[in-house]
Amino acid sequence: MKSRAMKNLFIGAVFGVLTIAGYGQEKNKKISFEVNGKCAMCKERIEEAALGVKGVKYALWDIPTHQLSMIIDERKTNSMEIKTAIVGVGHDTKELKATEEAYESVHPCCKYREDNSDDGQHH
Repeated sequence: MKSRAMKNLFIGAVFGVLTIAGYGQEKNKKISFEVNGKCAMCKERIEEAALGVKGVKYALWDIPTHQLSMIIDERKTNSMEIKTAIVGVGHDTKELKATEEAYESVHPCCKYREDNSDDGQHH
């Protein structure tokens, strides 16, 4: 009888820990971070890269502030996965830099490393 009580106590404890761990991650969390870019073509490329990551539900990149605002499901993704996708299409973040090859693949007017001014009105 004692072993059954111990087994039930153990199962209850495991269930409790798993329940608490599950609540640590949010289904709809708002996050934002800076992404380098210049224009509407950059905006489209950055937003598409973010939305291509499983768990990103909404993405909006603001040209003047360079802020990428998102709603994500933390159970499916995190900011580093999203940043990895963004640098893969040629845009730097504070933590990760695009490879030279990825950066060179962006349109010539999108070359923000030389001039990171807002070209949103020109395209």
